[in-house]
Amino acid sequence: QCENTVDVKKSKSCEADVSSDLRQEVENHYKLSLPEDFYHFWKFCEELDPEKPADALSTSLGLRLVGPYDILAGKHKMKKKSASLNFNLHWRFYYDPPEFQTIIIGDNKTQFHMGYFRDSPDELPVYIGTNEAKKNCIIVQSGDNVFAAVKLFLMKKLKEVTDKKKTSLLKNIDEQLTEAARQLGYSLEQRTMKMKQRDKKVVTKTFHGAGLVVPVDKNDVGYRELPETDANLKKICKTIVEAPSDEDRLKAFAPIQEMMTFVQFANDECDYGMGLELGMDLFCYGSHYFHKVAGQLLPLAYNLLKRNLFAEIIEDHLANRSKENIDQLAA
Repeated sequence: QCENTVDVKKSKSCEADVSSDLRQEVENHYKLSLPEDFYHFWKFCEELDPEKPADALSTSLGLRLVGPYDILAGKHKMKKKSASLNFNLHWRFYYDPPEFQTIIIGDNKTQFHMGYFRDSPDELPVYIGTNEAKKNCIIVQSGDNVFAAVKLFLMKKLKEVTDKKKTSLLKNIDEQLTEAARQLGYSLEQRTMKMKQRDKKVVTKTFHGAGLVVPVDKNDVGYRELPETDANLKKICKTIVEAPSDEDRLKAFAPIQEMMTFVQFANDECDYGMGLELGMDLFCYGSHYFHKVAGQLLPLAYNLLKRNLFAEIIEDHLANRSKENIDQLAA
C-alpha cells in the first residue's frame, strides 16, 4: 500500500505486493502485460476476503474475479491438463474482440463482464470495457482501471437497491474502494484524460463502439473508409442472414465480396485499418455466416499491423466461438 502519497503520479509507481514469479506466470499464460491496478485490485479483494479474494464481491455485487485472476488464485494448477489450456479463449465471451480480456464476470443471465481493452497486444490497456454478451456486441467504456469500473458498477447497483441492509453493505464497500483508489492514485472517472486522448486517435467506431486505433501517418496512410455506412452494412448483413435460400444468400453476399476487393487494394497501399474494420464489423454482427469472411480479413489485418497475438486469438475464437462454455478451467 502506498500510504497517503500526496503526489498522485508517484503513488501510481508503488507496486502491489504480488511476487514477480506470479506476475510472470500471469503474463506468460496470456502473453500480455497487465497494468498495476490489476494486481492492486487483487490485494484489495484479499483484504476483503483473505480466503477467497476472487469471490470477495460476489455476495455484495454479484461480481467474480476471473481470467488472469484465476492464475493469481492458483486455479490453473488444480486442472490436470493445464498445459493444453487455451488462455486465448479463457472467459472469451461470444462478442469479445481480441482487444478485450475478461477479468470480472457478473450476472450470468445477461453475461455481463468487464475486461481490459488494448489497441495492441504489446501495449497496456487503454481502458476497461463492459459487455453483456446475451444482449449485443456493444462495449461500454468504464474508466481506465478496475477500481473505477467496479465503482461505476457499484453506483448503478446502489440506485437499484431498496433493501436497507443491502444498501449499507454496498455503501461500506464503496467507502473502502474509494479510499483504496485514492491512496493508490487511481482515477474513478468514467472517461479519463487518457481515454479522451485515445478517442482522438480512433479512426472508426465499428459495431462494438469501442473504436479502432491504427497507425495513420502524416500522408494519411493507414486507414480508408468502408464504402458503406454502418447502418447500410448492418442492412446488408441482415439480408444475408435472413435470406430464404442459399442462392439468395450468395447474391446478398455480393456487396461484401466487392468490399473484400476494396480491402485488397487498401492492403496493397498500406491502409490496413479498412480490412480490420470490415472484419470486426462482421465478427460483431455475430452470425456464423460471416465467420469464414472474418477469418480471411482479421488475421491478415492483425498480422499486417504486427498485432500477431490478436491474429492468433481471433483464429482460435472463430474456430471455437461459443455462447456458453467459456471457462477453460471448468471441470
